[in-house]
Amino acid sequence: MANVGIFVGSSGGVTLGAAEKLQELFEDSELINMEEDYDGLEQFDDFDILLIGSSTWGQGDPQRDWVDVLYEMQNDAPDLSGKKVAFFGAGDQKTHGEHFVSALAKMEEIFKKCGAKTGFGYTSTAGYEYKLSLAEKDGKFCGLAIDDINQKDATSKRVSAWAEQLKKEMGIDDDD
Repeated sequence: MANVGIFVGSSGGVTLGAAEKLQELFEDSELINMEEDYDGLEQFDDFDILLIGSSTWGQGDPQRDWVDVLYEMQNDAPDLSGKKVAFFGAGDQKTHGEHFVSALAKMEEIFKKCGAKTGFGYTSTAGYEYKLSLAEKDGKFCGLAIDDINQKDATSKRVSAWAEQLKKEMGIDDDD
């Protein structure tokens, strides 16, 4: 099986909960909580596949534990070529519908500039009600959008379906 690193920044616990579920669904994956376990950009080197999780805050910004990391990535541009990367995160489509999961798009741009192969795990916008999202590209989110405030009952199913989608798109076989 491919070496999967799940990097997550979470303030309210929703994105962390999704990351924990993903860790169960990807055998031998490692979960890195950005607040507690992150040591530096070189940690990305340990993995072939990166699942990047962040809730969206303020004007569509990534969760605070990602701020310094993303700034460093923009300035030091680590070589992430060959890495397959997918994004997931939580937002509130009704209260903050003008920036719903926009952090995913901001993060994807930075990872792409560092040479990572993105475009994996795009999901349908159907079933969501929001005003605007930078994460919407050609009618899909550039990752998995989670809304435990308004659609908590859908979260587990969405995470499981997304994991299966990624396994197919990235060529991950749990039996390797």
